[in-house]
Amino acid sequence: MYRPLADALRPQTLDDVVGQRHLLGSNGLLRRVIESGTIPNMIFYGPSGVGKTTVASIIAGRTDRKLYHLNATTAGIADIKAIVDELDTLLAPNGALVYLDEIQYFNKKQQQSLLEFIENGKLTLIASTTENPYFYVYNAILSRCTVFEFRPIEAADMQRAVERAFSHALAGKDTPIEDGVAAYIAQAVGGDVRKALGAVELLVLGAGADGITLADAAQAAQRSHMRYDRDGDGHYDILSALQKSIRGSDPDAALHYLARLLEAGDMIAAARRLLVIAAEDVGLAYPQCMSIVKACVDSAFQLGLPEARIPLAEAALVMATAPKSNSAIRGIDAALADIRAGRTGDIPAHLQDAHYSGAAKLGRGLTYQFPHDYPDHWVAQQYLPDALRGAQYYTYGTNKTERLAQAYWAKIKTGR
Repeated sequence: MYRPLADALRPQTLDDVVGQRHLLGSNGLLRRVIESGTIPNMIFYGPSGVGKTTVASIIAGRTDRKLYHLNATTAGIADIKAIVDELDTLLAPNGALVYLDEIQYFNKKQQQSLLEFIENGKLTLIASTTENPYFYVYNAILSRCTVFEFRPIEAADMQRAVERAFSHALAGKDTPIEDGVAAYIAQAVGGDVRKALGAVELLVLGAGADGITLADAAQAAQRSHMRYDRDGDGHYDILSALQKSIRGSDPDAALHYLARLLEAGDMIAAARRLLVIAAEDVGLAYPQCMSIVKACVDSAFQLGLPEARIPLAEAALVMATAPKSNSAIRGIDAALADIRAGRTGDIPAHLQDAHYSGAAKLGRGLTYQFPHDYPDHWVAQQYLPDALRGAQYYTYGTNKTERLAQAYWAKIKTGR
């Protein structure tokens, strides 16, 4: 009977697990919890193929509990109730360990229904998710579980796992492996052990007269290093890293994260975020930057990929190397805070619309002073409502452009 290589090589002890030293090393908290013999309710958070299911199986074996593996995409509360019905029977004399994969697919009612089954201690829940549990798991469950974050496997650890897999799969065979194949797979699979072992299995099954070559490895692991879900954490993490890199004036990091978005084909999200950065982070330090970025974005959509990468890269580099100011976003957010807190007040009568018959009778616009009729096109008059007189939302930035504007208006408004 066919048995996938990943299943045949599944670790049986904590020492055999690839990576996750921060959790399972000699002093790792999760390891110490497991070795204590008392297993709390837990949530394993991390990308696929990094050992979450494997560790749950090892925990079940060490605690002599029956492991029930459910997937939230197909399971429901009825499946949980069926497990509860087996408790205190010969089928599960020591209680049950329920491994619920992809818990984010349980809706709020389903997640809340789990509570009554995990609080008496006979049923221990280990839930796993590839999405941030603080976004997708409800507080009532989170408060009863400890979250452990599993990380993608580092290339050095992955290479050792790939080499072991080749040794196992090629046992008794005289199949040559070109130098660099194991290292290439380890780097290309993006920290996913399951993908790595799947690539090894594919290469062994399809080995030709020349054995296993780098060219074959490139096909077996093609683009699998790209962990990307347009609705998942990876999407928002890359966008966040792109913006923070440009904000931090690091052009190389900006190009790296832009390239990750473009390689995944997500030009729309990249373009939108670049426009946001132009307003939020470059802002008034270089006001013309918005026009430049908008022109680059428009050009990108006219060109399409792959040529679109060029104007988008120009936009990223212009902003990464430009002076920065967040005075605009700070100012509008401060104004919004007052509005949302109910601090508004009536618009002064001299600013209200006076372009209609009868406005004068209502006292609208009577004392308004037209700035263009005065020297330097400015005259002192009140613009904010009385309730907000003296409020200051905008503070000039320290960059050259805003300092020049500040000096200009200081001279005019003070007569100096």
